[in-house]
Amino acid sequence: MTGGVLEVSILDEGVHSGDASGVVPSSFRILRQLLSRLEDEVTGEIRPRVFHADVPPARIEQARRAAQALGDQVYAKFPFVGGAKPVATDLVELILNRTWRPQLSITGAGGLPGLESAGNVLRPGTAVKISLRLPPTLDAVKAGADLKALLEKDPPYGAKVEFTLEKAGSGWNAPALAPWLADAIESASRAAFGAPAALMGEGGSIPFMGMLGESFPMAQFVITGVLGPHSNAHGPNEFLDLATGKRVTSAVAVVLAAHARRSVEALAAE
Repeated sequence: MTGGVLEVSILDEGVHSGDASGVVPSSFRILRQLLSRLEDEVTGEIRPRVFHADVPPARIEQARRAAQALGDQVYAKFPFVGGAKPVATDLVELILNRTWRPQLSITGAGGLPGLESAGNVLRPGTAVKISLRLPPTLDAVKAGADLKALLEKDPPYGAKVEFTLEKAGSGWNAPALAPWLADAIESASRAAFGAPAALMGEGGSIPFMGMLGESFPMAQFVITGVLGPHSNAHGPNEFLDLATGKRVTSAVAVVLAAHARRSVEALAAE
């Protein structure tokens, strides 16, 4: 991911909206224009191709298998308000959206008074905190520089536009599973969950996986977690589902046992 604070200033101080509206452009409207350079506000697609990456065919196939395994839980696990729906109905596309396609979130705002104190004032400026999730094979440092250039170039109405980078964490694309590990994971999943295994990318601020991958390029990796249904990671009510935790622990034990057997067999063959 990459991200930071985008700040738009048009006045040195606030003025009466009845006096200035139609003469002084709203900093909020300028901010909307700048964000539209980055994101299609109707579809949510990130416009500049520099933030996109080719999705490996194997990952597309894994997304299909994960969609079959999860079904509607691809989106139904999230606490939508009544009547709300996801951005698309194709489950495979939703999985690829959250793992291989860039996505924008606005995680904070500044310069906006609370509703109880908002008056008839054309405010001097508006700021937002941007979080741009990136494909795992993209260079986050370069993407941050590209994002800054995109947002600061040719500011509308000559406004003061400043984007301050705060984050740059490149993702990681795991190596293909060795046959022994693929078999072990499949056996572990069927033993613990009574269902075939499925692989899926996961968003998260965990750049150490890329560091581990670079340090141990020949290593195999199994990354899993024990959250479980409705556990709401990073939410105020985050918790572990005990039944899921037991099953995941059992599955990991099966994989470790398979690795141990393989090591013993390799030593015996020497």
